[in-house]
Amino acid sequence: MLELPKLHAGLKGTAALLVGVEHTAPRIGSGLFLVLATSAMTNLMEAAARAAVEEMLPAGYQCLGTHFDVRHLAATPVEMHVRALAELIAIDGRTLSFRVEVRDEKEVIGEGMHQRTVVNVDRFDERVQKNWIVWVRT
Repeated sequence: MLELPKLHAGLKGTAALLVGVEHTAPRIGSGLFLVLATSAMTNLMEAAARAAVEEMLPAGYQCLGTHFDVRHLAATPVEMHVRALAELIAIDGRTLSFRVEVRDEKEVIGEGMHQRTVVNVDRFDERVQKNWIVWVRT
């Protein structure tokens, strides 16, 4: 069983972004308004969660996003700064649970829960490559 002795509840990570046109709903294909797309917001949440634990993982391991339960609460226009905060709140084997929040310069724009799973990079890549080859051949 994988041991994660450096991880503990309370670890925090952040990620920041200046909203550009490339982060908006029309550019991503999720809407018509020129505001931060929900998928861009969740990507920022993932980056904050990774930042909280990435340096604490054993060599050869990485964490991958597996679950989101978030609400996008407010629209953020282009040219506004946003900042995500993730706090590790639970560790269950290889599953890491985070409380996540994103704020723009005015208010909280998103909040919720995010889970990530710790994987061995080589084994994961081997499995992906094997499945990709099977998929290509079928």
